[in-house]
Amino acid sequence: MDPIEKAIRNALEKGNAGDRAFREKVYRSAFSALDRALQANPNVTVETAINRRKAMQAKIAEIEAEFLPAPSAAGSAMADEDSVPAPSVDAPVQAAAAGPAPRGPRSEPTLDTPTGHTDAPSNGHVLPEVPDIMPDAPLPRTAAEPQPDRAPRRRRPRKRGLPALFTGLTLLVIIGLGAWWLLQSGALRSPEERGEVPVPPASVEDEDFSPSGSTAPLQTGQAEFSGEWITVFTPLDPTTVSTPSDASAEVMEDDSGSFLRVRSGGSGSAVSFDVGQGILDEVAGTRAVFVLVARAEDGKETQISIDCNFGELGDCGRKRYEVGRERSEYLFDVQLPDKRAGAAGTIAINSDVENQGKAIDIYEIRVSPNQ
Repeated sequence: MDPIEKAIRNALEKGNAGDRAFREKVYRSAFSALDRALQANPNVTVETAINRRKAMQAKIAEIEAEFLPAPSAAGSAMADEDSVPAPSVDAPVQAAAAGPAPRGPRSEPTLDTPTGHTDAPSNGHVLPEVPDIMPDAPLPRTAAEPQPDRAPRRRRPRKRGLPALFTGLTLLVIIGLGAWWLLQSGALRSPEERGEVPVPPASVEDEDFSPSGSTAPLQTGQAEFSGEWITVFTPLDPTTVSTPSDASAEVMEDDSGSFLRVRSGGSGSAVSFDVGQGILDEVAGTRAVFVLVARAEDGKETQISIDCNFGELGDCGRKRYEVGRERSEYLFDVQLPDKRAGAAGTIAINSDVENQGKAIDIYEIRVSPNQ
């Protein structure tokens, strides 16, 4: 199952999935997590951001289709209503172009499939059009949901041509500004073209190791940092995770919450987590404190290793920890030079340095700048 779909379904199972308002809240949370991840990574182009939103929108449409009644049941339910027009789940642009329909003989309700989906699923349902879900934008009502009692009133014709035109022009302006910013900021140029002198990355010769029962990893409150945390990874956005062919990463959930179960490959290959260039630029010139919230899989204690690659800001050396069965925070700090990162970085985690196939559950990764 797709990680994004699994995360959404796990969230729906924790509440009343039959409640449309609850489903809207889950979908909104998924979109908000994706937006925060995209904003934290300035290397993501406008086209890539749009594609990621469309992919999540299509996945939500597939999930939402499971809560719609079969076409035959929907037609039978609507046949008992007297004179209330039957709603249709149309895409916002299509409704704007069509304008208000003239009154005439009542027709059976129809459900339009989203753009690019012309085949109905095998279970007899069709996929509803799911627009971008923002904090104040509710999902359209389905044919099976009761309509509120309202006194009949006269509808006024709406002028839909201008809003649609304004939306298209706004999108073009945003794309143009994004392209202009990339050219002006020099993000597409190499460090030599920007006149920057390459500096050898910082390195740590000795490996830092915190064995269980001796020197424990730093806990929140033990280090003198500002306390303003920046999220690097959450299970709601697994698109920032890279796994080699013999490694695995799966979004799961239990009573402790959502987490990503990471298992390194038989060759000892690690699972990588992206650290956006914007995050690195924000903590540059500080003693950055990173925290990994994790536990061992099913109580099987394991020894993990952490390696970092922060581009021109250097690395964090090689860190080793004993991860136990309880959910804990594992912190490490690194002094970063006061300069631009130049590119995004990565944090690589090996779930079992002894190569016995053990896994760990990762709840989140954060970083805090400390002046």
